[in-house]
Amino acid sequence: MSRTGLTTADRERGAPAEVARPARRRPRRDTPADRRRRRVVRAAVAVAVVALAWWAVWASPLLAVHRVHVDGATTLTAEQVRTAAGIADGTPLLRVDVDAAAARVSRLPQVADVSVTRGWPRSVVVTVVERRPVAVVEQAGTRSLVDASGMLFDTVTGPAPDGVVPLDVASPGPDDPATRSALGALVSLPADVRGEVTGARATTGEDVTLTLADGTAVVWGGADDADDKSAALVALLAQVASGGLDPAATIDVSAPGAVVLR
Repeated sequence: MSRTGLTTADRERGAPAEVARPARRRPRRDTPADRRRRRVVRAAVAVAVVALAWWAVWASPLLAVHRVHVDGATTLTAEQVRTAAGIADGTPLLRVDVDAAAARVSRLPQVADVSVTRGWPRSVVVTVVERRPVAVVEQAGTRSLVDASGMLFDTVTGPAPDGVVPLDVASPGPDDPATRSALGALVSLPADVRGEVTGARATTGEDVTLTLADGTAVVWGGADDADDKSAALVALLAQVASGGLDPAATIDVSAPGAVVLR
């Protein structure tokens, strides 16, 4: 045997050839053109995403108005508020001008305050605060409800709502001193006492007089110290009701620290 480990026969047949190993492929270098292509692709994808998002919120029916919900309406109907708001069904929510809609609703005489908000994904909410009548005034045969600020906001043809007091002033309105003083007196009274007031009148801001259901005249005076005047009147009426004081034709609370009964 040969020292090489191969026999003569092996050499004659030929030794098995070595298996060739595949050459390693060198990684391809990142060329400037490759980098430009990737930047173009990323930019195109970003533009497509932005365009899709814009379409979804600005033009698609996916986030559009399908309902206008009204809260807080009592004397007004929900349909009256919706009509005033002027928000069309199908308007994309992002394109709804909530400030303009609120301004339109605020023009309704019965509305004291209003807010309009988007109710994602498909509604708008209109929340109104209606004026609360405190008094009723008559001008040229028309009877109008008046809120605590002196605003005339609605007309009535039948009986006024419960607790609403007939008010006799020459120029009713929020800028009239007589109107403001008389309303201040009425608002300061507790509900049960105000329910006994059958009329209020004033020629100036300093000579308010209230008339009670039993005919008693309450000389109120001006708008100052309204809470003290109210407390004094409530205490006196309680004493009269209990028999502690005799009824009086006139109760003068214009100086609440020195009430006079006549």
